Amino acid sequence: MKKFLVTYHAPFSSAQQMADSTPEEMQKGMDEWMAWAKKCGSGLVDMGAPLGNGEQLNADGSSKSHNLTVGYSFLQAENLHGAKKLLEGHPHLGWNKECTIEVREILDPPS
Repeated sequence: MKKFLVTYHAPFSSAQQMADSTPEEMQKGMDEWMAWAKKCGSGLVDMGAPLGNGEQLNADGSSKSHNLTVGYSFLQAENLHGAKKLLEGHPHLGWNKECTIEVREILDPPS
């Protein structure tokens, strides 16, 4: 099985949307994530965690990030297609129309 890093991205406006959520809305969102995790079964290696503010680093120093990476997860699947199948119907994509998910295979380091 191959391993995949999944990162969740959202517009900066989503931070305010989250701050304005009621406890009931937050619980509903958590329930949707837990249902997704259950559907993944052993394909979900690590549910991950939310991420806070960050900066983009480059050779000239650091600058404000152009997008908000709000969380990550680790999956395992036979191939990229299998990992994408695990992400079908993911609740993150229904939270805000500008939300996106990136999935990348984790490669073994060169020997």
